[in-house]
Amino acid sequence: MPSPFPGMDPWLEDPARWPGVHTRLVTTLGDALVALLKPRYEVVIEERVYVDHDPPEVLRADVAITEGARPGASSTGPGGSIVPVLLPTVVAEDVVERYLTLRARDGEVVTVLEVLSPTNKRGPGSDGRREYLARRDRVLRSAAHLVEVDLLRAGERVPMRRPLPPAAYYVVVSHAARRPQCEVYPVQLRDRLPTVPVPLQGDEAVAVDLQAILDLVYDRGGYDAYLDHGRPVPAPPLAPAERPRAEAILAGAEPPDEASIG
Repeated sequence: MPSPFPGMDPWLEDPARWPGVHTRLVTTLGDALVALLKPRYEVVIEERVYVDHDPPEVLRADVAITEGARPGASSTGPGGSIVPVLLPTVVAEDVVERYLTLRARDGEVVTVLEVLSPTNKRGPGSDGRREYLARRDRVLRSAAHLVEVDLLRAGERVPMRRPLPPAAYYVVVSHAARRPQCEVYPVQLRDRLPTVPVPLQGDEAVAVDLQAILDLVYDRGGYDAYLDHGRPVPAPPLAPAERPRAEAILAGAEPPDEASIG
């Protein structure tokens, strides 16, 4: 059963579910490109590995604190004994992020395709953000094209010289010969994902239907059986302007006009 949403389903953004969604998106996009481009180009699933020193807190207490004690505040037990307090330590995690490269027959990287993850969009100074921007900068200073697909409403957007138009999601296509200008596709909650031109060598490009890719992911992942649209979206919460639109979509009605929801 397809998603009730015409485009991106915000319930897929659940941080607990997103790693699997991301893996399926990269793999399905890669498979579609193979069918379109072989044998002229090789589609390679690459991995970026780094250490994240600020992962989400998943720690559990090894010791108990006295009921009513405030975390971080010292206290004493019977006989003046010290009662430990509960504080999270920093436990670094290895992060593996997958992305696609299109390579010519001689091995030259022609195009890099990224599907952004929450770690790429954390605040300035985070390991994930720093690693992603460093990689992005190397691509932008090279002869390779760059395609970025951002299907997450939360977090920092990719840096641009001018503000991005308001939208829930974005696709950015940066053709090497046209930089610093790039094509930005702003996608609202009620929109289908666009069909975008993925640049190749010279002026050649291949059209990729991102909505068809997402539909395959939704079907193969069985998300129609697992997503509970009767409960609030796990994270991030829908913005006030998005809630009536989402409710109308789920009810099978036409979404409100843009002007009516601010």
